[in-house]
Amino acid sequence: MNNIHNFCIIAHIDHGKSTLADRMLEITGTIDKRKMKDQILDRMDLERERGITIKLQPVTMEYKDNILNLIDTPGHVDFSYEVSRSLAAVEGAVLLVDATQGIQAQTLANLYLAMEQDLTIIPVINKIDLPAADREKTKREILELLGCREDEIKYASGKTGEGVDEILTEIVKRVPSPHTSPRPSPSLRPGSGQAQGEGGKVPPPLEEGGQGGVLRALIFDSNYDEYKGVVAYVRIVDGRVKKGDKIKLMESRAESDALDVGIFKPDYKTTGILETGQIGYIVTGFKNVGECRVGDTITIQKASDELKPLQGYKEVKPMVYAGIFPKEGNEYQELREAIERLKLNDAALFYEPEQSQALGFGFRCGFLGILHLEIFQERLKREYGIELIVTLPSVAYKVAKTNGEEFIMRTPQQFPARETIERIEEPWVKLDVITPKDYVGNVMSLVQDKRGIYQNTEYIDETRAILHYEIPLATILTDFYDKIKGVSSGYASINYEFYNYKEAKVVKMDILVAEESVEALATIVYEDEAFRRGKEIVKTLRDHLPKQMFVIKLQATVGGKVIAGERLSAMRKDVTAKLYGGDVTRKRKLLEKQKKGKKKMMAAGKGSVEIPSDTFVKILKK
Repeated sequence: MNNIHNFCIIAHIDHGKSTLADRMLEITGTIDKRKMKDQILDRMDLERERGITIKLQPVTMEYKDNILNLIDTPGHVDFSYEVSRSLAAVEGAVLLVDATQGIQAQTLANLYLAMEQDLTIIPVINKIDLPAADREKTKREILELLGCREDEIKYASGKTGEGVDEILTEIVKRVPSPHTSPRPSPSLRPGSGQAQGEGGKVPPPLEEGGQGGVLRALIFDSNYDEYKGVVAYVRIVDGRVKKGDKIKLMESRAESDALDVGIFKPDYKTTGILETGQIGYIVTGFKNVGECRVGDTITIQKASDELKPLQGYKEVKPMVYAGIFPKEGNEYQELREAIERLKLNDAALFYEPEQSQALGFGFRCGFLGILHLEIFQERLKREYGIELIVTLPSVAYKVAKTNGEEFIMRTPQQFPARETIERIEEPWVKLDVITPKDYVGNVMSLVQDKRGIYQNTEYIDETRAILHYEIPLATILTDFYDKIKGVSSGYASINYEFYNYKEAKVVKMDILVAEESVEALATIVYEDEAFRRGKEIVKTLRDHLPKQMFVIKLQATVGGKVIAGERLSAMRKDVTAKLYGGDVTRKRKLLEKQKKGKKKMMAAGKGSVEIPSDTFVKILKK
């Protein structure tokens, strides 16, 4: 066990985590050079195309008679719960900072998570091969942030491999080998990715020596394999597990056999046994990931009832909800099966059946953020070939009615009658924006427009500042990230975490197309923004809806009152094309006949309009 070193790589998005991991795998000979490809730990095509890590991925390497267990983590704020789980399974973290961008918002957020877990931090300045790299400036930022010595900061290029050998040597030298009972695993504060225990503090460490060497393994992730069933990704805290052992889960009480046991290379490699301190997998034999929940403790079936489970994770709670419907009504069953499969590999996904008069049968799904929703939507389309209609996303509101009833409102259709509402509360988040000083004014103006409440400003160095705000989650759901990048010429970065609910003055806004309410476009908006938002939506519909043979009324209403309206002019068929001469009255007669025909179409109820799915997307991006 003394030659085992468990660590993860943490950084802001696009700072080179996966590329650095590639070089480590090459140098340690973990992967044959013939099989090597860029971002090899990013298992999904979608991850490689977008250049982002979505799922954490463990791998075991051998370096100078040492076993190094690496967990590659995501960098986007939507997936910070994956980072928190990874940190619970390791003793050290490589903090990666881009030499061209310096410390960014998610760098800080992930660093604080690692520090709360009392991990050994190894700071690394990456991308030193780039012409725009500023080693000295980045080094000063790290020294100011960590208070470490200069010689503790390593320099590397994940692209060329320069300095990677030194990082591996530093990991062996500085990252401690696991004890019999390591630091406790963190709880996960809902919606934030922030690792905390009860009362916001990290709990005290377990007693040295564990509990008699009886198997206790923390499940930090799980995966559904079509051929193997549920595979638990585990950190062995106490004891050992062998292939064929009778195992049970201490929370769910489910029992099974360890059908296979092994490590990641990065594919599954059978070893037959995992010992204390190791990171690996157990093929559990379960067919449902719900039986093998992340944060549960695996032990042996004959273990004493007095054995204490490891402190796991609080179940992560989605903060953004949207309706997901198949474009073709007969694909409902295929959609259900596809979502069930995605849920097997995505512990944060929430879904429940939903029925809409306009869209038919579908699901109300909960996500950690808009990127999580986009990834989910893209995977359904690519992996299962299902075209979707996605309703406008909304946050979960707390509603208190005058009769004392309270409930969580996830859809606009659940909005109660106005006279029955005592109060409605919305989720707020703590927002950190790191920006160059030159753009502070632009950023403050934007955040203020989004209802942000200024807290204070910190300065990283003489050129960059951190602005701290409290802001409603609903206002930063869709276009906020793009706008922050716009007002800062691409230099600003953001991080946020949920912290409280506050009262909000909101109303339900319905959108009518050809005097028919479109359920998928109903949304919950602030009272004082209803007119502007309604005008935006009906204008977008006017510009992107295909024309029909009749005039289409486009209206936004609140409580039955029209607050914004537009008209989409009719497509005009040239009914006079067949005329070849004669009096002008013949032409007028045909045009008048056409006009009466269009009125009849509307009167007969043939004026219904189908809204293309790309129009929904355009409204969403507004």
